[in-house]
Amino acid sequence: MRNLSDKYLFQALDAYPYNLEEAVESLNYALSYDNKNPVALCLMGQIYAENLRSYETAKEYYQQALAEDMYALDVYPNYINVLFWNEDYQEAEKLIEFALTLKGSDKAILYLKKGILFEQKKEYQKALKTLKIAKEHVYDNYVIGDINDTKKRIKDKMPKNKKKKKKSSKKLKKK
Repeated sequence: MRNLSDKYLFQALDAYPYNLEEAVESLNYALSYDNKNPVALCLMGQIYAENLRSYETAKEYYQQALAEDMYALDVYPNYINVLFWNEDYQEAEKLIEFALTLKGSDKAILYLKKGILFEQKKEYQKALKTLKIAKEHVYDNYVIGDINDTKKRIKDKMPKNKKKKKKSSKKLKKK
């Protein structure tokens, strides 16, 4: 039965996100053959989160996936996103800290997520420090771009120091 489960899982992965109907149908078949497949559970969670905005249902699928295989490393970033969208910041922080301890986890992505967590909590200095750590662990140009974009966005959100601006404008006027 594993072969049929895999066949339907590959069909679901191939169809997602362009043909949701086909993806969900194939995914349901895959899960009917193997309801503990972490990849299938993760994809179902992703569909519920990203397309249906049903975060609680998505969380259940992600929890099931990790209960089956805590080393299903691709689950963590998706699950963390759902926790952000659902404003479950404390839960997100715990999950990030745990995922960082797993051998083979993508530390750059996880530190990027941690930086975003601090951003959402309006702890901008902590966010920037965390992004610096993320850069130390990155080995992918796309992730570097994501880190740089996030860093710029955070800096734009930071309150500007008005006293420094006034002093520097007074100095310019005197010259």
